[in-house]
Amino acid sequence: MKTRFTPTEMTLSALTLALLTSNAAFADGIINGRLTSAQGSAALNGLTIHIDELNRDALTADGGRFRFPQVKAGEYTLSVTQGGEVIGRETIQVTDNQTTSTTISIDDFGAREEILVVGQAAQIQRSLDRQRFADNTISAVDADAIGQLPDANAAEALQRIPGLSIERDQGEGRFVRVRGIGAELNSVTVNGAQIPAPEAGTRAVALDVIPSPLLSSLTVTKTLTPDMDANAIGGTIDIKSISALDQDGPFYTLSVEGSRDGQSSQNSPAMAVSGGNAFNLAGGQRFGVAAALSWDERRFGSDNVETGGAWDLEDGEDLLEEIEMREYSITRTRLGAALNLEYEVDANNRFYLNNLYSSFKDEEQRQAVVTAFYETVLDDEGEEDEEDIAIAPGTLSSGEVEHELKDREETQEILSTLFGGEHFINDWTVEYQLGLSKASEDQPDAISGAVFKGDFDDLSYRNTRKPVVYGPAGFYDAAEYELDEIEVEDSYAEDKQTMGKLDITRDLLIGERFAVIKGGIKLTRREKTQDVDVTLYDEFDDSLPDATMADFASAEVDYSLGRFGPGISKSAMRSSLAGLGAESINAEDSANASVLEDYSIDEDIRAAYLMGTFDVTDRIRVIAGVRHEATEVTSDGYAVTLSENDAGDEVTTVTAVSADKDYSHTLPALLTRFRLSDSTQLRASVTQSVVRPTFEQMRPNIEDDNGEAELGNPDLNPLEAVNLDLGVEHYMSSASVLSAFVFSKSIENFIYETELVGSPQYAAYDEVSTFRNGDTATLTGIELAASHKFTSLPSPFDGFLIGANATFTDSEATISAYDEGETLKRDIRLPSQSDTTGNLVLGYENTVFSVRVAANYKSEYLLEVGSIEDGESDLYADSQTMVDINSAWNVTDQLKVTFAVANLTDEPYYVYQKSNRYNAQYEDYGPTYRLGVRFSHF
Repeated sequence: MKTRFTPTEMTLSALTLALLTSNAAFADGIINGRLTSAQGSAALNGLTIHIDELNRDALTADGGRFRFPQVKAGEYTLSVTQGGEVIGRETIQVTDNQTTSTTISIDDFGAREEILVVGQAAQIQRSLDRQRFADNTISAVDADAIGQLPDANAAEALQRIPGLSIERDQGEGRFVRVRGIGAELNSVTVNGAQIPAPEAGTRAVALDVIPSPLLSSLTVTKTLTPDMDANAIGGTIDIKSISALDQDGPFYTLSVEGSRDGQSSQNSPAMAVSGGNAFNLAGGQRFGVAAALSWDERRFGSDNVETGGAWDLEDGEDLLEEIEMREYSITRTRLGAALNLEYEVDANNRFYLNNLYSSFKDEEQRQAVVTAFYETVLDDEGEEDEEDIAIAPGTLSSGEVEHELKDREETQEILSTLFGGEHFINDWTVEYQLGLSKASEDQPDAISGAVFKGDFDDLSYRNTRKPVVYGPAGFYDAAEYELDEIEVEDSYAEDKQTMGKLDITRDLLIGERFAVIKGGIKLTRREKTQDVDVTLYDEFDDSLPDATMADFASAEVDYSLGRFGPGISKSAMRSSLAGLGAESINAEDSANASVLEDYSIDEDIRAAYLMGTFDVTDRIRVIAGVRHEATEVTSDGYAVTLSENDAGDEVTTVTAVSADKDYSHTLPALLTRFRLSDSTQLRASVTQSVVRPTFEQMRPNIEDDNGEAELGNPDLNPLEAVNLDLGVEHYMSSASVLSAFVFSKSIENFIYETELVGSPQYAAYDEVSTFRNGDTATLTGIELAASHKFTSLPSPFDGFLIGANATFTDSEATISAYDEGETLKRDIRLPSQSDTTGNLVLGYENTVFSVRVAANYKSEYLLEVGSIEDGESDLYADSQTMVDINSAWNVTDQLKVTFAVANLTDEPYYVYQKSNRYNAQYEDYGPTYRLGVRFSHF
């Protein structure tokens, strides 16, 4: 793909260079410093350094580093604060045209270290300080805070943040929603560099692949600045891995944990080790090495019953067409590793190499019983035929029943390598990064469906919420089911991304006011591919004549929702597959299915930006800037057409197809922070962002089955959003805050799946399903948060703390379709948007013991649009309240014993059609109990 620079990009680059090299007045003095602990026992990033005479603040970065450019000559007082409370002060002398270096030790201020770095309140306070002094709206959680809740991965840790909720898979947190915006419209970065998605067809990164022991912090940016990628409407989630320069000297942590699944009564192990060292070299140089390794294997199960939205509710009756009962046996193995190298030449020059690897192996065996009700009728020729029907609870009916086995091992991997440098040259800062990341999903030799069929009379169900099927004795007899087909699938998806970026910053004094001009460029190249090979066995007359499920049966399935019947033996099925030859394969259907999902998409993005940060007064800071992004996309896939020739024979045509799409966006931004007082501030921003279509939506593949077509749409436009935010924050000491934000998002080119039969472009088709851009969608909301540590109470009650947050949102989008030449329209909520989400955390801690109880709530949300015509078949995920508890006993300063319970109240996952009376999916997981030991040395 050829890279072409547009006039807009060249103009923006020239303007950036001109402003950066302009001769604005500035002072030459610079303060470079580090905040340390003489004992070397704590990471001292996230504290505030304040110049009293200039009313300027800096937040300590990795290893306690801080920097103040453009300081005039003179004597100044540096105050170290946390939560607005001054911990200590130090005097420093600044000289013109020189860099003044200083090291501040908190031990010189008295015995305050434990208050700063140990316990729940200190962890919350560090997060609040980062939020307080950020120029844009962020929320953060510290790695130690992750350990204070029973959160196994990054997704589950993030659900505690205001405005965030998660989507779960088999009870585990997987994808993250930000302010009601689904995971596809958010961005995930590791150490500031975007990471690709392992799963085929999507841009969303499933955060359950990243174990929490690898993390140092999680930051959610809700208002983007021009120096950030614009590919997030909800927000950007940055995952920071551990750093050796966060500590002074060697450190390590060892942890071992065992867990028990309440549903399957299976036990699972987990272990993690992390550590590093900062080496002091000659001439003030420092070299840091930090590494982490995490492994866990979780064995669990779940029971499920679902209809998929097969209710017929048009006449006001409870009529159901099909029911599927499922039992899952699952083993999930996570392996994570991080290796970070940092070389600090001096206070002004630093290089780093960050490496993150994550492997997520999901071994799943699913037993299923699928029942479709029918009645026997006479056709036009007087022959008996079966006609699908829907029946009410308690009604007896005939039905076709399928026993199905699914057995697969799926491995998702992410590898991210990032090299970067940071250089302070007088009033200039030069930063650069080169990144390479790769994500993949490998599913070899998967039994995607081994199906046995039988027909029975006197079938029924009793309940509309958990509609388990009941039948005669033959319904539970494996010998009554004949082998129908076996489908085996090999699939591999890969997402590779290379990135290079350069940022240049100049610090200025405009009059007496501090200002920063920053500009940069970035080039990202991404390649997403998927390759699927399907083998369909359905000719068994010679290889497996008269085979029934009894030849492959396992014991009665343990199913908590009702009687299931026998299962299908995985080992017996695998053994039979090994003996099947080419004569059993449906070659044509196998070939067609193998190319339908294959595609390759190349995407190049060029970006340039210019922004300025201005202290208009001592209390008002303004950020204004513009970002330009140009996108070039090339996609390749296949069109498979099934048709009949003149002789009535079916003919298959496979054609390679390709498409190109180029577009660009210029995105201005304006953000302000107004300090009403030392503890209260207002924030306001107007920003724009752009999110590109998913790979599944824009792949060029076409499936045309005799006039019934499913199409990708490579001509889709990206989603474009205008984001408005206004908020107030009031900070108090001791991990205490009150905040309220209102936000509004106007989203153009909203993408949805629709039917276009009858439209002029598809007049020759009987059915057409594809993706299209809609009109403007809107989302508005309010976000409230509060936390408080009760330090004013007498001991031991001063150890209590409470945290609560709630987000209320409302959205609207219009979708449309064609039906026999008529345009149909209706309004819907944005998918994945809950009207209400909230968290409540109650905690207590002292020097020996700590406990924390957390409740997370999200109201129902639209999961899937069923029909454009009306909402009768729309599917909604029901509201959920998850309660977790975590406790820790500090045996010594280094040894800790932990006990946690996740999903304490055994909350199920429930999806319904139209009303929560009508099941679309019910899944029960049970609680999980964890007992662990952690040994730390700092």
